[in-house]
Amino acid sequence: MNYSPKPGQTVRLSDYDPDDDGGLDKESAALEVEKLKTRMAELQEMLYAQSEQALLVILQALDTGGKDGTIKKVFSGVTPLGVRVVSFKAPSAEELAHDFLWRVHRQVPPKGLIGVFNRSHYEDVLIVRVNQLVPESVWRRRYEQINAFEHLLAQNGTRILKFYLHISKAEQKQRLEERLVRPDKQWKFSVGDLPVRAKWDDYRHAYEDAITFCNTVEAPWYVVPANRKWYRDWVITKTIVNTLESMNLSYPKPEAGLDRIVIPD
Repeated sequence: MNYSPKPGQTVRLSDYDPDDDGGLDKESAALEVEKLKTRMAELQEMLYAQSEQALLVILQALDTGGKDGTIKKVFSGVTPLGVRVVSFKAPSAEELAHDFLWRVHRQVPPKGLIGVFNRSHYEDVLIVRVNQLVPESVWRRRYEQINAFEHLLAQNGTRILKFYLHISKAEQKQRLEERLVRPDKQWKFSVGDLPVRAKWDDYRHAYEDAITFCNTVEAPWYVVPANRKWYRDWVITKTIVNTLESMNLSYPKPEAGLDRIVIPD
């Protein structure tokens, strides 16, 4: 199934099954993910050596959607030198004193790197909308501003992939309950997650609009079925590898005369 809606298409998350597994089984998908990760590592090294383009991967999800797990699983085989992960928290006083894209633009990966955003500038049309932190006249203008920002990045050599990790409300409940009882997960649980869960429908509508209005050829959105973590990882890894393959990456030409060089004892 194609998980990337067409630009201009109205997105309804109810049209996407968070339990979808694409007809794959867990064991086969896991084996293919390992092969894909090997290829990703090769392509990332070329990207780094060539230093003419960058790749920006944006991960968005509701609470427990799996952003951290995706980063850990998908990028575990890539050299840390070539990947920069940025997690966006609530903006600081300094960041609030600037336009909402100021803090984001500073974290865009330079040429040669893969950048991963754990949350992103889309929080400024999601959480600010649901919690009414700014007037609608402000957050609604931001769709156009985001598109212009991403167009600028694309025109300057940054490829952009945006993934919404799509889980069901029942799956979120199960994951929150797991956090309550597992000692290694309890640190992730916050009582503040519960009021956010109560606004489930509001967040879904906000995501639908963000994906609808900010889905472009240059910066496509993917609605990734994420109830099954192994399938989520397969979809995202395969999409990243396919994108890197399309970027015409290669190693720079070596210096002339290397065949005549003798390394001294």
